[in-house]
Amino acid sequence: MGDGTAVQAARSRLDELVERDRVPGIQYVVVSPEQILFQHAAGRADIAGERELGATTTMMAYSMSKVITAAAVLKLVDDRKMGLDDSISAYLEWQPYGPRVTVAQLLSHTSGVPNPIPLRWVHPPARHETFDEQAALAAVLAAHPNPSFPPGSMCRYSNLGYWLLGSIVERVSGEPLPAFVREHLFRPLGIAPHELGYVVQDWRDHAKGYLETYSWLNLVKRVVIAKELIGGYERRWLHVKDHYVNGPAFGGVIGTAGGFGTFLRDQLRPHSALFSDETRRLFYATQRTSGGAEIPMTLGWNVGIAGGAPFFYKEGGGGGFHSLMRAYPSFAIATVVMTNATRFDVFNALNGLDPAFLA
Repeated sequence: MGDGTAVQAARSRLDELVERDRVPGIQYVVVSPEQILFQHAAGRADIAGERELGATTTMMAYSMSKVITAAAVLKLVDDRKMGLDDSISAYLEWQPYGPRVTVAQLLSHTSGVPNPIPLRWVHPPARHETFDEQAALAAVLAAHPNPSFPPGSMCRYSNLGYWLLGSIVERVSGEPLPAFVREHLFRPLGIAPHELGYVVQDWRDHAKGYLETYSWLNLVKRVVIAKELIGGYERRWLHVKDHYVNGPAFGGVIGTAGGFGTFLRDQLRPHSALFSDETRRLFYATQRTSGGAEIPMTLGWNVGIAGGAPFFYKEGGGGGFHSLMRAYPSFAIATVVMTNATRFDVFNALNGLDPAFLA
């Protein structure tokens, strides 16, 4: 596990992806409960500026943030401040989806809350300090007030559902979501703000995001991406300008593969530092619809199978970045890949890299 041959093969594969211009920059980390087994960063954080992408370079995590939001909810459940079967109306009387939707349904994407395309739910850094998140959320809810299906009847992904979960965390805790996560999740694990957080700590060590020039998304970019975020071309890549996500809960975490690796190490250990054994069991319990049909989701994770055993994963992708993390409890291993390329195939990358460390 993680022997010299596996390490050299992984390093060569990552360097080759950069050399073949498949991705501007990439980070990959493999962790066990006790340590980092492998960590490598390669490529460019800034193509035009020829700035290297290192292990400390931060990137947008987008939907990998949802696992952090789910952990924040479960922390409050563990502290007996709220319940998974509570109606969201108990905390969000202003939401339009009625009293039948539960906290657990939001977590497992079985709530029926719709999922409008979120690519324009972003704003530039210059507006961040004065940005009104609640007004932005209210506008989206007003535009999409009708559920997509009866709560609990099926599983269908919803960014908007997780945006609501962020508001629930804030209502229950009395703290902004980023502050709650920092104090109750990241600080106990020793994760520094530059490793995982919700704002860029050092723009000099933050990667520029890129979109492949020869891609369908580039052809329709002016329809799905705000005009103010479209930058210039750098070699075969289109720069997507710096931005923040309107809803931190569904996609706002910014950080490094190593930062997520620290979070995953805690999840691999016999006992989590974040919540009780029973609450962590709930975090990874496969969910069902109200009709009893099993779905490939837990209260925050997608579920896959490797070597006949389940593993848990979460992808994050958006304007300029793409990432994926996996936890393999049966092997006591977790992996993270983060890139600054919108369309890079992160699933194929981990499918090729991870097996050497699972032997």
